[in-house]
Amino acid sequence: MRGDRSMTERILNVLRPYASNWTGTLGRGDLVIPQREIPRVIHEILDALRDESVETEASEQELFDLLMATRRGPSVQDQVKALVRRFRILQR
Repeated sequence: MRGDRSMTERILNVLRPYASNWTGTLGRGDLVIPQREIPRVIHEILDALRDESVETEASEQELFDLLMATRRGPSVQDQVKALVRRFRILQR
């Protein structure tokens, strides 16, 4: 899942400047985000998610490969489940 890794890295890049390495009540790995910065951080995270979540149509080859792989499934319902797991199916 290359896309998941890329999205995670983008979110971590937004949060990295706020990582705490202090001792005491704050432990290593805690985030310290000033209250005035919270809206900006939220917008940057949403932008990172939005950029990564652009969906494209499945290619004919991807659809064909999945249909051929599920063709010998025990039931049509199992074939539909495989399609739903792999692709987002929109009703018109």
